[in-house]
Amino acid sequence: MLTLEIKNKSQLTLAGAQGTQEVGLHYRQPYNDGDTITLSSSRPDIFLIISLDSALPPTFIFLKDRQLTYAIPFGQLKDAHPPTAFDGNRHRILVREAYPEEVFARRNLALNPHDLPSISGVYPHSSANVETRNEAVFFARNAIDGETLNTDHGKWPFSSWGINCDENAALTVEFGREVLADKVVVHLRADFPHDAWWTSGRLVFSNGFTTELPFEKTAAGQSFSLPEQRTEWVRLEKLIKADDPSPFPALTQIQVWGTHI
Repeated sequence: MLTLEIKNKSQLTLAGAQGTQEVGLHYRQPYNDGDTITLSSSRPDIFLIISLDSALPPTFIFLKDRQLTYAIPFGQLKDAHPPTAFDGNRHRILVREAYPEEVFARRNLALNPHDLPSISGVYPHSSANVETRNEAVFFARNAIDGETLNTDHGKWPFSSWGINCDENAALTVEFGREVLADKVVVHLRADFPHDAWWTSGRLVFSNGFTTELPFEKTAAGQSFSLPEQRTEWVRLEKLIKADDPSPFPALTQIQVWGTHI
């Protein structure tokens, strides 16, 4: 059983719907700061296709726990989302169980435009040890939102992971369970000459495998094939800044290609 509820900041339920394998909800009121969308499942460890707003694409997620609580983005957090997302007074939410052929299809295992820093138990999920000025347009979640435009910086669609000039910066993408990964594609932010870039980085997997990634100064995606790895997470670290006057290297997107097991 799948249950959708919209709640206000006092946890009062404003609307709701239920379904066995799929559920949809049409909410005909403006959202207010503090409102949340709660998705509950009668069982854990379930693969779902979710679209919590018409401006966000249907997204394949793994719900490890039984519940996802999604805080409607307001204020600066909205700057990292499409300007029409969660706006107005007509909202459409769709959730369904993923089909078996979708679960085991080859995909970008890191992709999740619904990711937020506050979310737990829902994967893929990104986090970092530093984010520039704690501003939403530089949060780690921007590196897995699917947006690869990288010739500017700031508000969507040019949000990125900013490292606040920290040479020890590291970003982790968690999958919530073991997956098989065999390729990584990286889009460095390329707002030159505002931006610098990294000449290399190190990729670390939960199984202990590590590999060095040599980067170029380019706006194009840079693809790296890997020996197939069973892993629960991937961490990008040891980022080496190029000898460039700009102090601002950043990451627009990281893709991890492979399959679920």
